[in-house]
Amino acid sequence: MKKTRLYACAALLLCGATGINADVVIDMASAYGIRPDRKENVSPKVQRALTDIKNRHRGEKVTLQFAPGRYDFHPRGSIQREYYISNHDQPNPKSVGIAIEDWDNVSISAPGADFVFHGRMLPLAVVESENCTLDGFSIDFANPHITQVEITANSETEGITFRTAPWVKSTINKKGAFVASGEGWELSPNTGIAFDPATRHLIYRTSDLWCPLDSVVRVSGKDLYRAPKWKDSRLPAGTIVALRTWDRPAPGIFLSENRSTVIKGVKVHYAEGMGLLAQLCDGITLEGFGVCQRGDNDPRYFTTQADATHFSGCKGVIRSSRGLYEGMMDDAINVHGTYLKVTGRPDANTLTARYMHAQSYGFKWGEPGDTVRVISSRTMENVPGEYVIESISPVGQATVAGCKDFQIRFTSALPQEVSGSEPFGLENLTWSPEVYFTYNIIRNNRARGSLFSTPRHTVVEDNLFDHTSGTAVLLCGDCMGWFETGACHDVTIRRNRFVNSLTNMFQFTEAIISIYPEIHDLQSQQQYFHSGITIEDNEFVTFDSPLLYAKSVDGLLFKGNRVRHTTDFKPFHKNRFNFRFQRARNVTIEENDFGGISPSVSFE
Repeated sequence: MKKTRLYACAALLLCGATGINADVVIDMASAYGIRPDRKENVSPKVQRALTDIKNRHRGEKVTLQFAPGRYDFHPRGSIQREYYISNHDQPNPKSVGIAIEDWDNVSISAPGADFVFHGRMLPLAVVESENCTLDGFSIDFANPHITQVEITANSETEGITFRTAPWVKSTINKKGAFVASGEGWELSPNTGIAFDPATRHLIYRTSDLWCPLDSVVRVSGKDLYRAPKWKDSRLPAGTIVALRTWDRPAPGIFLSENRSTVIKGVKVHYAEGMGLLAQLCDGITLEGFGVCQRGDNDPRYFTTQADATHFSGCKGVIRSSRGLYEGMMDDAINVHGTYLKVTGRPDANTLTARYMHAQSYGFKWGEPGDTVRVISSRTMENVPGEYVIESISPVGQATVAGCKDFQIRFTSALPQEVSGSEPFGLENLTWSPEVYFTYNIIRNNRARGSLFSTPRHTVVEDNLFDHTSGTAVLLCGDCMGWFETGACHDVTIRRNRFVNSLTNMFQFTEAIISIYPEIHDLQSQQQYFHSGITIEDNEFVTFDSPLLYAKSVDGLLFKGNRVRHTTDFKPFHKNRFNFRFQRARNVTIEENDFGGISPSVSFE
């Protein structure tokens, strides 16, 4: 008790706090003994400090200052929370390193601080808070769950021999399978992504590798293994492979139900899910945020297990500027809402509806007063009208946490055909954001560069998409798979540079820019899904044919773009057209420079 009083007095002296609404600055080292580079588990200290500071300074503007250096967080002594996180697996409870909950006007200022996590943890959560700022620190894990190896030999008869990276802890289990392990976890990866050690680009035409490691034998030499069943002639000696599972238990940073969040200069070097996942937030600014390696000499080639940044069911304005996104296993940014599937109709004004995807459920979907649109799942056409929520409640339980089913009453009756007997989805239009994705670098990642699915104004400009391996920009939407909304109606893609996209094939990779809603019955569609898309003043540096693919679009302008052809890779894409359109109208292609080659166009 005496020590606690001393810390509190020190905090007040450092703060110079004079009253309510005054700025309070707390030195976490002096006030709470949270000092870097001590190789101690700071989880319990941070937990106690945050509780104390919140109790003492609620209602004031508080800045928590961490000194430069390394801080180690372990699950033991961390706060335990039940969070349901969009587009992630849902193990609960979660061990959380830093939790800012129901706490407004809090800043974490930690330039040069390196927050290093152990085991399986959610590093940082900001929940139900307003005007919070994160500044200057990095997030990493001491022992990532992705296992990096170097191929040392590749034999057609004996399989692949590989050496694990120095930080990897590995063994062979009783069944002969390769196992990587860490604090409280064991994983047996069976897929991987291959990197060129000279360039850090994903190796051409390798995509998701199948890596059978169920009959591995040790080879003389440190951390050296041979996998007789793993045979792949595309992987020469020296190739770096990130072996992985498909697990994604938690992001690096979790934002939920916040207003006006600012993140400046923060770097996520590894997370077992997204780098940053935001759901149901109003207004997010990322300035100089990175999901990236520790410089050019970082021995790791990978960053996160999934997207770098992901925004689900947010509103207001999302800004991501001057960021670096590299080595992640999915998009740099993905912005969308979530369709609920209509399951029943108790009366003319009321529907029951369900979260359908196994990784997206358990959190709030809407509020009274929100505007909702109904869409046919098969044709992705809107049912006429927009409907306002009068009330919404979880079915079969008292709270939203963990729920999949809702009963939603609207202020007016819905069309008779929306009953649950045919597949319809509900889109919450209120919770859809404007997006500004500008001056970012996206490179050397799996799958796609960026993905946008929002009806509001979206600007993608002045970015460098460098060897994104798949499509650089994707406009999507589906109501029978991922159940991710929604139609784009005002998109500008301007002054970007696209360098050697499409070296690999993944989902939706039909062209460098792919406008690809999933429509199961396109022939029956009468409306158009996307509209109002402008692609202008971009530079395409490409070795292959497909520049633009668009499906179900009304209104598309491709103007003033420059195309430069390279011989860096051999063309291979099945789509041999520069422009391929399926059910598109009001398309204009004008004033472009195709490098002396006549463009090929297909309308279907």
